[in-house]
Amino acid sequence: MSEITITRVYAASREAVWRAWTEPDQIARWWGKRGWRTPPESVTIDLRPGGAFRLSSISDADGTEMRHDGVYREIVPPERLVFAELRPGGAVATVTLTDLGDGRTEMTFHTTTRMAPATRDTARTGMASAFDRLADLLDRTPNQGAPA
Repeated sequence: MSEITITRVYAASREAVWRAWTEPDQIARWWGKRGWRTPPESVTIDLRPGGAFRLSSISDADGTEMRHDGVYREIVPPERLVFAELRPGGAVATVTLTDLGDGRTEMTFHTTTRMAPATRDTARTGMASAFDRLADLLDRTPNQGAPA
């Protein structure tokens, strides 16, 4: 099994980062590496243990589609999400959000999956790019500290 862990600190409340992970219109705005888009109509988030997590990312360069089909295993608002891909040997990902105070949140994304080292490095780079896009979204979101 391969593991990838990425930690980021965002200048946003834990609730704002939680919404970015759990609201379809929000996740569609940042999911995927730069140069890819996620059509909002492709996003399904059934936020409960056993609920579906589905979306498609599309390459701006050549139209290649990358489908993500998963199921939520654990949900602890607004601090922890665990979801797994629906394919044999699929990844299991855990997102942990820690309130650092002063309107900052530490996000730790940890995944385990079966993949070759080169594929793991490509996946890590893609996820890091997506989390950069998440930072961009949170920087543009007004009233980040106010709960919805």
